[in-house]
Amino acid sequence: MPNDVKAAVSAVTLVVAAVLAFWSGSPIRPELSTFVVIVAVFMVAAMWIFPEAGVKKGDVRKAR
Repeated sequence: MPNDVKAAVSAVTLVVAAVLAFWSGSPIRPELSTFVVIVAVFMVAAMWIFPEAGVKKGDVRKAR
């Protein structure tokens, strides 16, 4: 995934988590707000740390 797309997805994820956690009319229970923020930060960090699965340019598949 290109870095600009990752940055946009990261920003949207963190904004949505913050709104859900701290908005008084949120559909989530108030005691879960910290959990929602922690999970969102973990998901964004994991997206940046772990690469996507795929074939590299130099790899050649063996024909069977």
